[in-house]
Amino acid sequence: MEDETGSLPPKSDFSAWYNDVLWRAEIMDVRYPVKGLYVWFPFGFGLRRHTYAILRTLLDRSGHEETLFPLLIPKNEFMKEAEHIKGFEEEVYWVTHGGLTELDVPLALRPTSETAMYPMFALWVRSHADLPIKVYQIVNTFRYETKHTRPLIRLREITSFKEAHTAHATWEEAAAQVETALSLYTQFYDELCVPVIISRRPDWDRFPGADYTMAVDALMPDGRTLQVGTAHHLGTHFSKTFEITYEDAAGEQQFVFQTCYGISERCIAAAIGVHGDDRGLVLPPKVAPVQVVVIPIIMKKQADEVRAAAEAIRAELEAAGLRVKVDDRDLRPGAKYYHWEMRGVPLRIEVGPRDLAAGTVVAATRDGEKLTLERPGLAAAIPGVLTAFAGKLRERAEASLTSRIVPVGSVEAAVEATKTGIAVVHWCGDEACAEAIEKETTASILGTGVRSAHIEKSEGPCIVCGRPGTSTVIARTY
Repeated sequence: MEDETGSLPPKSDFSAWYNDVLWRAEIMDVRYPVKGLYVWFPFGFGLRRHTYAILRTLLDRSGHEETLFPLLIPKNEFMKEAEHIKGFEEEVYWVTHGGLTELDVPLALRPTSETAMYPMFALWVRSHADLPIKVYQIVNTFRYETKHTRPLIRLREITSFKEAHTAHATWEEAAAQVETALSLYTQFYDELCVPVIISRRPDWDRFPGADYTMAVDALMPDGRTLQVGTAHHLGTHFSKTFEITYEDAAGEQQFVFQTCYGISERCIAAAIGVHGDDRGLVLPPKVAPVQVVVIPIIMKKQADEVRAAAEAIRAELEAAGLRVKVDDRDLRPGAKYYHWEMRGVPLRIEVGPRDLAAGTVVAATRDGEKLTLERPGLAAAIPGVLTAFAGKLRERAEASLTSRIVPVGSVEAAVEATKTGIAVVHWCGDEACAEAIEKETTASILGTGVRSAHIEKSEGPCIVCGRPGTSTVIARTY
């Protein structure tokens, strides 16, 4: 696919690097003839599949059930919830015709699924014995995005939207479910070796119809934050609109309390951006489509024996549950190294005549560490190598994030800090002060109630008005 001799733009030019690596590493093809819609290459789809397998496992183990709701939402249902619709009214795609016939009721392509799911919730819930409901789906959603589109980050078709929806008997139970969602997301991003910051969005930036919104953000190489997850406490806002009620133990009808929380393919963009380097992708082993590539070093002598050894290694590692590829193409070893480094394969194993004689193999992790491993017991050794490699990715990402979080005491200092990362300021909570901060810094207030091992919560004077304030994170965003 890619020019095997060309080089990527340096990662310091992140925008150019990102666009180029998606193509060269065969993640996404941007040439589909509709703006904001992209095609997954098979290799990229493998990355998606293994990433979402982790998310599915976490949700399934925590009592969620996977479901699937229709893409099309009748206009009369979609328009019931005025505040929610106001948040999406400029982003909705409408289906108005079936063939040549105009539809009696226009159908919205889901921008998100509250108005598709909740009429059904009203049919499912009768008594307190039916609660809680905890379902999720992984689907495509459509939003008419008018800003600059970018693969995996800003799309008109979000191809991999995991949305969970829950219903509970009390406000407190729903609040506890929000905390469960945030815990699951923290575990998920730890598996991707991507450090995140959790905060409570300001009231004006909460999900339309929510009591409050908690958001998960990752810091990208260009100093901008990428929102990579949200969890919303919906209170009774939607249950009152869609008449989702249950009979309590006393025989009284009560409205349910609801939550919803989502993650999109931005999670993959975060992993690509946080870990990649000037040579291409660097993938965490748990999500890499190919975890180990075996390169037979073919000489004139013992060629057949070397190929047989490579295949034996593949079979042995696959039997141990690893995803393995033997690259026996008629190319120079250097070209093969380039190919698989671009695709972020965590571990390369080289086997040649000398290795056969010595009963060893040469292994190289994606970050360049070389190891000599004994051929007997190789399958038992590789998982430990991959775990250590993942640990290094996690430590490196944590160090990078920490180095770009700057506590500041003035708007002027915040301007400088947000050029390369995150500023931690004290803010009183007043919207007028927030507007002043955002105007001067051209950054956004991400939120308060910050949860991060890298940020110490504290109280202090607001950097605008001097009134008592609390720790608040601000950054330039996507």
